[in-house]
Amino acid sequence: MRSKSRNVAKRFSPSIAQNIEHCYEKMTSVARRHEEQEYHSLAGRDGYAMENVFDVGDRLKKLRISAGLSQRQLAVSADVPHGQISMIETNRSSPSVASLRKILGGMNMSMAEFFEPEAVLPGQVFFGPDDLTDLSSALPTDAGQLTLKQIGDARAHGLQILKERYEPGADTGETMLSHPAHEGGIVISGEVEVTVGTQSRILRAGDSYLFDSQHPHRFRNLSEKPAEVISACTPPYL
Repeated sequence: MRSKSRNVAKRFSPSIAQNIEHCYEKMTSVARRHEEQEYHSLAGRDGYAMENVFDVGDRLKKLRISAGLSQRQLAVSADVPHGQISMIETNRSSPSVASLRKILGGMNMSMAEFFEPEAVLPGQVFFGPDDLTDLSSALPTDAGQLTLKQIGDARAHGLQILKERYEPGADTGETMLSHPAHEGGIVISGEVEVTVGTQSRILRAGDSYLFDSQHPHRFRNLSEKPAEVISACTPPYL
């Protein structure tokens, strides 16, 4: 494309020619970035492959078989449609955080054990940013990315502390979360819509929440900027 821009530019004065070349280079750069973004968004789907992509479907299938469960048995145990297990295992469907947690509950497994079973060292007290257990960013999504990072071994301490990041459009899912626990959190930056039962409110930096987790609840970012939340839940759920 650069040689083509030079051929066109020869017909004009030096200053105009320089502008033409600059425009061509900018168009090429934008096109290249678009191709890279499209490739990464399709990684792991429709035959695309990329190193280090976490295969959620394959991981779920191996754990189910290891537990001695058929797809139908796991569906009954998790109280989800049988077809949903099949769709996820064959990577024809991407589960939301709420849906995956519900399925893992059918095998008495946490999301930390699902994604990073050996991430936490026994007796570890202090944690740097790279020590947090990633519970969600491997989940492919058509909406904004939701990242949940856990401090330490939540089950061992009976307390789950999360650093949550909601990109624009991120959503815990239409399937509402509901579990025996209590949870609270504070919005550090951006804004998040929090729905608890019939109540819904957009919380901004400095706002907080606290509720009985048995009430159906949902978190999503409807804004155009990322949002971050620090939360705690006891007993642990994810």
